[in-house]
Amino acid sequence: MALSAADRQNDNVASADEKQWQQADAIIAGIAPTEFPARDFLITSYGAKADKGFDNTSAIKAAIAACNSAGGGRVVVPMGRFETGAVHLLSNVNLHLQQNAVLSFYTDAKHYLPYVMTRWEGVELMGYSPLIYAFEQQNIAVTGEGILEGNGSNSQWWPWKGDWERRSWDYDARVDQALTRAPLFEMAERGAPVSERVFAQNFLRPPFIQPYGCKRVLIDGVTIRNSPFWLINPVLSEDVVVRNVNFISYGPNSDGCNPESCNRVLIENCLFDTGDDCIALKSGRNNDGRRLATPVQNVVIQDCVMRAGHGGVVLGSEISGGARNIFARRCRMSSPNLARGIRIKTNSVRGGLIENIYIRDIEIGEVKDAIVINFFYEEGDAGQFMPQVKNLHISNLQVKKAERAFVLRGFERAPINGVSLHNVHFKQTDSLGILENVAQLDQVDLTLNGQELKL
Repeated sequence: MALSAADRQNDNVASADEKQWQQADAIIAGIAPTEFPARDFLITSYGAKADKGFDNTSAIKAAIAACNSAGGGRVVVPMGRFETGAVHLLSNVNLHLQQNAVLSFYTDAKHYLPYVMTRWEGVELMGYSPLIYAFEQQNIAVTGEGILEGNGSNSQWWPWKGDWERRSWDYDARVDQALTRAPLFEMAERGAPVSERVFAQNFLRPPFIQPYGCKRVLIDGVTIRNSPFWLINPVLSEDVVVRNVNFISYGPNSDGCNPESCNRVLIENCLFDTGDDCIALKSGRNNDGRRLATPVQNVVIQDCVMRAGHGGVVLGSEISGGARNIFARRCRMSSPNLARGIRIKTNSVRGGLIENIYIRDIEIGEVKDAIVINFFYEEGDAGQFMPQVKNLHISNLQVKKAERAFVLRGFERAPINGVSLHNVHFKQTDSLGILENVAQLDQVDLTLNGQELKL
């Protein structure tokens, strides 16, 4: 029997889709793996104690130094609760938490001094050390079945967010992040050297895990809880694998995994239950992102589960360096507290070219907005750097329940185009949503509440 025009179109779409997804497999195959000698360095052999009130920072540092000096291996945290300050990884070190091991991090900021080179909301500065940090190291890992406890709460770390609309703490203007955030962003916009971006009064919460300028990074198996800020935030790093991690943190800016300006990243088999975006791909904010001009690229996200969060798979908002060759497949998202499924957020102050984005085989159970592209995020159309979205392909997307199918908001001078939707079905949706300045949508087999939809 002769194929109809629609059948032929669907076949062509499927063939082109498979060809693109071969690139995702090639990205995974091209990630350089971590490898560690079969040597263990037990932190208790270096003086660590699972005693309440005992500071294990020095003991863990000594174990890491010994492991590194010996040529690498595992620094092992055994069963028990070990209190510590900042942990700095060195090359060829795998920080391994055994089952029922807990690394419990202090909440007093003095434990994260001296300042280190870091990035905060896409802007570089000399700031508090992340709880687990590595700078320009190679072949590093955090693995095991244990728990990383950040101890963020309504009385520790999180109140630094300030007068947030969803805050559940008593506001204290003396520790509002705006006191540091505003001058930092002003310095970045005028191009002040990073070495001068140092603040005696610093209320910028550190991320939990931040490999900065590193190569061959593995984070596998651990549970991360109650982070001060973003949970996993690789920056300017290559060959990063995040696998089998449980992200459990409901505080402000509790983004799960935020690779920034990284190349060759795999995020798989993870559980996200967070207070902000589950996964957000980033590449720097405004002038600072354009200064470094390093996109987040060659990223594969697969087989993850997203529960609560502001967004499931997100690009932006700090996206000034651009994003390209991003693939997400076989993910399940559902929660009354999941705000958006697939989300792109930027503006004309950020700019950034977002291209070659492929998303398929996604199941969304319950969500507020299923597909969002918003050029009016934060500052809106207040700059001269036009955001661009090119070659965004969404296929085999099934949405059971959504308040709105779409929120697509482009600029009149920079409309949204280059978006294709194939085999996309919204079963129970209250509203089609918002479509503003959308120039082009390519669609095959798109239904809303059982009815074929023509946009």
